Amino acid sequence: MTVRFIGAGPGAADLITLRGQRAVASSPVCLYAGSLVPAELLECCPYGARLVDTARMALEEIVAEMLAAHRAGHDVARLHSGDPSVFSAMAEQMRRLDAAGVPYEVIPGVPAFAAAAASLKRELTVPGVGQTIVLTRTSVRATPMPEGEDLDTLGRSRATMVLHLAVQRVEAVAAELVPNYGADCPVAVVARASRDDEVILRGTLADIAGKVHAAGVVRTAVIVVGRVLTASEFPDSHLYSAARCRD
Repeated sequence: MTVRFIGAGPGAADLITLRGQRAVASSPVCLYAGSLVPAELLECCPYGARLVDTARMALEEIVAEMLAAHRAGHDVARLHSGDPSVFSAMAEQMRRLDAAGVPYEVIPGVPAFAAAAASLKRELTVPGVGQTIVLTRTSVRATPMPEGEDLDTLGRSRATMVLHLAVQRVEAVAAELVPNYGADCPVAVVARASRDDEVILRGTLADIAGKVHAAGVVRTAVIVVGRVLTASEFPDSHLYSAARCRD
């Protein structure tokens, strides 16, 4: 028996990987967050599978479902939105499975920031403009941020920044980033990236908060900050340069 932590992708059901889809189709138990994982993915589950919506469950309840499946000899598909390597709360589940001697594996998925970049039709690493991406969040009701990972400290590099779980604090986020990035720095907010009801908002640190409030975006969104969002005059990458040695 194996627990498979599966990246379900950012929202569109067809953005799960083939490996992930096969794992769902072969698992008699499926744990999923109903508020984030598209219902269409559950159609891949085998007939008679036990489907458990974990959206309102505590960690120990979720782990108890895994342990019960283990005792019954059933594989578990544990669906996480986006990619489970980022802000998925997978680590504490694995820690408990390790303690219980339950085997598991991880199947990656399409992360929300990648889906947002695709919707924006932008490369987040533009030559001469930005070659670093900072993935972070802010702390409100969530776990406090570690020391040294506040927005002022992270923003000093002026690297492209993608913030998860932060759209409800968009005014405070913008205010904290202005000293390093400038009020005119381009910003995009993508809500429900890749879904039919996707919302894309573009602006600057000076005006993005007003646009977010006007659109009524309060959750399931990422904030992308950086000059790469509007860059048009930049050197071509060396990757495909005619001067590059290909021997």
